[in-house]
Order: sequence, then structure tokens, then C-alpha cells
Amino acid sequence: MSHNKKCFVIMGYGVKTDYTTARVLDLDKTYENIIKPAVEELGLECKRADEIRHSGNIDVPMYWNLLTADIVIADLSTYNPNAFYELGVRHALRPYTTIAISEKQLKPPFDLDHTVIRKYEHLGADIGYSEAMRFRKELQDVVKEILDNPQVDSPVYTFLSGLVHPQWTELQSMDTAGTNDNGKTLSQILEEAEKAMEVNDFMKAKVLFSYARTLDVNSIYIIQKQALATYKSKQPNHTAALNEALQLLESASPEYSTDPETLGLVGAIYKRLWEEAGEKKHLDLSVRYYERGFYIQNDYYNGINLAYLLNVRGNLSDQYNSIADYVVANRVRSQVMQICENLLITDSFQERSDQYWIVATLEEAYFGLGDTLKYSLTREKALKIAKAPWERETTESQIKKIEVLLVDSPIK
Repeated sequence: MSHNKKCFVIMGYGVKTDYTTARVLDLDKTYENIIKPAVEELGLECKRADEIRHSGNIDVPMYWNLLTADIVIADLSTYNPNAFYELGVRHALRPYTTIAISEKQLKPPFDLDHTVIRKYEHLGADIGYSEAMRFRKELQDVVKEILDNPQVDSPVYTFLSGLVHPQWTELQSMDTAGTNDNGKTLSQILEEAEKAMEVNDFMKAKVLFSYARTLDVNSIYIIQKQALATYKSKQPNHTAALNEALQLLESASPEYSTDPETLGLVGAIYKRLWEEAGEKKHLDLSVRYYERGFYIQNDYYNGINLAYLLNVRGNLSDQYNSIADYVVANRVRSQVMQICENLLITDSFQERSDQYWIVATLEEAYFGLGDTLKYSLTREKALKIAKAPWERETTESQIKKIEVLLVDSPIK
């Protein structure tokens, strides 16, 4: 198969939320573990929008690739409106060699009966090895078939059978339509920023995420990462950094957002502002955002933070409000406990990258609920699977805080 053929991939990047199911999916795992290796093993060049070098508007190379790519693969997972739009553009530009895929729980927003959507299973943080191998093989078979025997797959050209697809009239190529100032793709800039985060170089990460945002100004994912790096940098001081991070997240409309990641970030920032200044309004706002994030997604991260902060607020309230907060905190912990217990018994648990945090959250939930036996057993398991000292330090520190709070519990 020719090495000159090109595949352009339509999909988001990073961690995205499917608002119809509240599931959080890491789309980079789909691209890196399934799509890109499947395509490259067949000898095609594979590119996603964030891997294209460009200067200025990312739309120029995006439209060029939608027109000229030999194959376009559109991953519609997470109810991504950009992906649906770009798929429609491709269907208008080319009658064939377009493949639509999605995570199996996708609920299409409109009638796609005339488009075949091939499904795979995503675990959220990861994709299981066996599923990645299965779908990679399926995708390769489809790519080989449509290259060897192209059939009309665009509903536009199916129903407007006399339509002739457009051709580029200028004798030029957009393949080298300029580069950004430092010659790096958006993907490379984001990768460098993530590496800076891993070694706690938050100022460097902040600068890189800020630059990445100039290349994709409306990306909620980049805004979230920029805000995270900003508040962790604690520059010029902790409070100023937290307030700057809040301002960045304003463009993600947290007041109306249903994105659990955005809500969790805002909750975390207000929690730290509370710890810095001791203003109860910040504590109330933190509770509010963690609560929304938990009930939208029903996830263990927002839930365990919500339970802790309800205890904190309960210790500052009058008798009746204190009892109410402690009762709700225990109810939330019970829900979190059930979520984590269910995750532990899934076949895919051993393939998840967040194993430690599931077990550590369960450990914290048992402790907060006073189940000393299950707490001890779960703690032993968490100690065995912890990969870095800071993980245990974080967990132990949090449990000590809860222990202090529970001394004054109004529901003993």
C-alpha cells in the first residue's frame, strides 16, 4: 500500500465529557492506542488537527485535510459538535473514503441512519488492551476495503447522485502552509506542558498551555489545563494565582457548565481560597461546585471531596445545619463507596490507570463512615499498589484531617 496516502482524523483531544451520559473519556487513548497505530501499520501517514503545523488559524489546514485526505476517520464520541460538523463538511466534499467511529455508548444528536458508525468500548481513563487490539484490526480491515474498493459513503452523494465533488484549482499544496513561531505542533506543545506538570514545573507548564491556547482558543481542555497550572504555580502568590485561575475558567462558563472537570477545578480553587483566607463564602462555593460535579457525573473524585467539605462546613455551623451537613456527608460517602466497590469488581479494573485512587478513595470513605475493619483492609491494598510516595502522603494527610473533624461530629 502506498506510503504517500494520508489519513486525517476528526476528533477531540485530551479528556472530554460526554454530556448525554456524563462519562469522561480520554480521547488521546483512542487515538494513540487504536487509530494512529492501525493506520500507520498499513503504511499511511496519520494526522490529527493538533499534530498539524500551521500559523494563525487552525481552520485553514483543517479544511484542506478534509478536502484532500485519502481517508478521513471521524470519532464522534463524547457528543462532540465539532466532529459532527467536520464529518458533514467531509461528506459534502468527498463522496467516499470516510469512516465514522464512536465509543459504544454514544447517543447521536440527530438521524445518522445513513452513516455507518463502528463502535468500540472505552473504560474512561483507558482502553483495555484486548479491546484496543480488536478494534484496531476492525479499523484496518475497513481502511483496506475502502481504499481497494471505494464505495459512496457520503449521504450527500448518495441522495444527490449527479453531484460532482469539488477539486482544488490552484497549483499549490497546503501541506506546508506555515508553522507556528517555534516550529512545533499543538500536540507537541501540549506534550511538553504535561511533562512540565509531571516534574512540578508549573510556571513552564502555564506558559506552554497559554501558548497552546493561542493555537486553539476555544478548547475547554486547554483552558482547564492552563487554569490548573496557574493555581499550582502559586505565582506571584498563592491567592493571586488562585484568582487568576478562576478568571481563566470564566471562559468555560462554570455557572452553567455541566462539565465535571470544570466544576471539579472550580471547586478545588474555592477550597484552596477557603484554606488561604478562611472566608466561609469560599467554602460554600466549593461545596456547591463539587456537589454539582458529583451529581452530574456520579464520580468518586468530586464525591469524596464534597463529603470532606461538608464535614468542614458542619463544624462551623449551628447545631441543625451541622447535623444536616454531616448526614449528607455520610450519604455521599456511602454513594462513593458503592461507586468504588463496583469499579473494583469490573473485569477492566486491572487495566485502569487510576487503580490507586479508586482504592484510596474507598479507604477514605470507609474511614469517614467509621468502618474500621474495611478501612484497614483497604488501606493495606492501597499501600501495595501505590506507585509514588506522594500518593500515600496525600491520602494519609487527608485522613488525618477527617479524623480531626470527626472528633466534633454532631451525629456520634
